Amino acid sequence: MKLRPLAISMTCALLAGCAVGPDYERPAALKSQPLPKSFAGDWKTAQPAAHLPRGAWWEVFKDAELNRLESAAMSANESLAASVARFNQARALVDIARSDFFPQLSFNGSATRERTSKNEPSSGKPAGQAYNFNTFTVPLEMSWEPDLWGRIRRRTEAASARLSASADDVEAVRLAIQGAVAADYFALRTFDAELALVADTVETFRRSLELTRNRRKGGVASDLDVSEAETQLRTAEGQLPALQLQRAKLGHALATLCGQPAMTFTTPANPTQLLAPPAVPPTLPSELLERRPDIAATERQMAAANADVGVAQCAFFPRLVFDGLAGFQSINAGTVFNWPSRVWAVGPTLELPIFTGGRNTAQLAAARAAYDETVANYRQTVLTAFQEIEDQLAAQQLLVKLLDAETAALAAASRTQEIANNRYRAGLVTYLEVATAQSAAFDRNRAVVRIQGERCVATVGLIKALGGGWQSNTNAVPVQR
Repeated sequence: MKLRPLAISMTCALLAGCAVGPDYERPAALKSQPLPKSFAGDWKTAQPAAHLPRGAWWEVFKDAELNRLESAAMSANESLAASVARFNQARALVDIARSDFFPQLSFNGSATRERTSKNEPSSGKPAGQAYNFNTFTVPLEMSWEPDLWGRIRRRTEAASARLSASADDVEAVRLAIQGAVAADYFALRTFDAELALVADTVETFRRSLELTRNRRKGGVASDLDVSEAETQLRTAEGQLPALQLQRAKLGHALATLCGQPAMTFTTPANPTQLLAPPAVPPTLPSELLERRPDIAATERQMAAANADVGVAQCAFFPRLVFDGLAGFQSINAGTVFNWPSRVWAVGPTLELPIFTGGRNTAQLAAARAAYDETVANYRQTVLTAFQEIEDQLAAQQLLVKLLDAETAALAAASRTQEIANNRYRAGLVTYLEVATAQSAAFDRNRAVVRIQGERCVATVGLIKALGGGWQSNTNAVPVQR
């Protein structure tokens, strides 16, 4: 008989070594086919690495103002601060889940004044007398549930996976903010270049109008020529407010990204022509896609949902809880801590589900369906990542060709404009041909400026799609998990 407690303890220990529910295995990224050979070489089994540092990838553009804006956004953006706060919540939830491994000790002291009922039953008859008395209780209560079926371990496993997913979400928010700042900045610079171009064109059209008016006074030009020149000038002037409005909105967006009020935030105009973005390597290692935080986050959500299935399965098994109480109790405050006032109680409680109306079965079905949802989300995220990378790689190639074509068209339009101006001064053509040539040159010039901006934005998009650049060695500090 003396071996019975030891046997019970050994049985509990053996049961605590098992965990109900499926152990997590990462499913295939694509449901019906192997991962394709994509943007660079052979794909390999995903090993999410969103926690790896990415570094200040925007520095490849060698723009001091962009560096300043990115630094401001990383230190003051409120969306990023909210994401970090959610990560801290997830870390606290892991600690909460782990706390169930340990005995719970609590103090529940009480002091009560009671009166019994004169008519309370006593041996089948009314007591016939009522009593007033005090009760002073000073107990320490303890409870501990051995993790027989791995319910606590599965909950901790799920919380830990969600903590990792939350850290990846922080990286996703950080990368999205960095990309938005860079994209808005280059769009802003594009508008600066367009504004400078339109301002120069307005000045050119103003001189043309003055020349045409002088020629009209000399009887060389007609009223129609003057009207054409004035229409051209006013049309160009009307484009300035629209561009200024778009630039102002981008400046306000950058202010919000940097965590500053729009009315106090300024980004000085820089009308210089946009520089060519950094060259993309001809081949990119497929491992870069593993750094995408959205892929890593959805993969960790799958692991958490898989652990939730185990938690739901544990509801079908009995729960054993050891409860204990030790302390003092007395009807007199002066004797409550006397040794004869001591009380104690200890014993197990066994809870066995017999009939729950199908609740446990429904909860298990819901957990499995939730896991299937995370698998579908994971595969969709991988497919979206392939799409985004291929889109941006296509943009890198085609925008270069488009820029070459527009640059050649601009050169041709500039020659046409020069010829038309010379023929107009010689009185060989009307101003309509000059206006047509000037408008064509102006449109081609704006197209070149816009494509240069689009190339920079497309490079930012590629960096974002790759999870933060194509450099494999960086020095940034990842989120502390």
